[in-house]
Amino acid sequence: MTTPAFAQDVDNDLLIIAHRGASGERPEHTLAAYERAIDQGADYVEPDLVVSKDGVLISRHENEISGTTDVESRDEFADRRRSKTIDGQLIAGWFAEDFTLAELRTLRAKERLPHIRPENSRFDGLYQVPTFEEIVALVKAKEAELGKRIGLYPELKHPNFLLQDEGIDSVDLLVRALKKAGYTKASDPIFIQCFEVGPLQRLDQLTDVRLVQLIHPEHESPADEPSMRYVEMATPTGLAEIARYADGVGPHFSFVLNDDGSAKPFVADAHALDLKVHPWTLRRENTFMPSALRTNDNPRGVGALPILMGLLVAADVDGIFTDHPGAAVILRESGSYEP
Repeated sequence: MTTPAFAQDVDNDLLIIAHRGASGERPEHTLAAYERAIDQGADYVEPDLVVSKDGVLISRHENEISGTTDVESRDEFADRRRSKTIDGQLIAGWFAEDFTLAELRTLRAKERLPHIRPENSRFDGLYQVPTFEEIVALVKAKEAELGKRIGLYPELKHPNFLLQDEGIDSVDLLVRALKKAGYTKASDPIFIQCFEVGPLQRLDQLTDVRLVQLIHPEHESPADEPSMRYVEMATPTGLAEIARYADGVGPHFSFVLNDDGSAKPFVADAHALDLKVHPWTLRRENTFMPSALRTNDNPRGVGALPILMGLLVAADVDGIFTDHPGAAVILRESGSYEP
């Protein structure tokens, strides 16, 4: 990938989507991370949604919660450790769907990547696991405070597993939660995303809010459609099928950019079908950067985030997911993508 010094006009339509909140500065999926992102100017905040044993939508990166909470250190929950096969992978740990909301409320969030973001670990133990209802309430309170709309971008995690193996219909739970919160129209500031296909197709029949098909570069197929391949879904033919039920696509940025930083045809192909393109995830640490945009061999070192963002803007994407919404907002407003 080349590293040109970008300086181009700002695209005011570019959405800044706070990936799990301002997760580069606070433990992800906490009300503190979401509020910080909103205060930094993010247009949307993104909660990953899983479900408690008693059917409450909560925000965690995965339904296995030992990486993001202190559950492993809680003696009272030692007997809750399980092994489950989720999307074809055997995973051992503690799972949200085995705990009531009251039990989950006793846990405290912790930094998921302490080896990369040790400074975030100073916030370990301060925050509870939030419910989706609480996130909605925070967003609406901040809208009233700031006098502007703030978007929500929830991702349903493992809905096929939860329905088939646990008997929990997270699609139905989300639809009911959206209606309660007043999100029912395509014009409402909300997108719902998922790596699976069937849940989005169901949502297309149950709600008018906008839907986004996520596309993964490493996983070969959606968990609920093993005969499909993500690489085929990213072709013009595959995108045309997605356009039948979704309003946008969320690809890893490697689907958008070639190794030299030039644009692949993905965005143009999607736009030809009126699909929005919101690539993920921009993180400033070297370990998450394309090799040409790393500043040194230190995985925690700061890479060339402005250049990567500039390359995506030049490729005409409609929005970006980022762990660093404050930096992204500053870059968008300045229109300069020099490091």
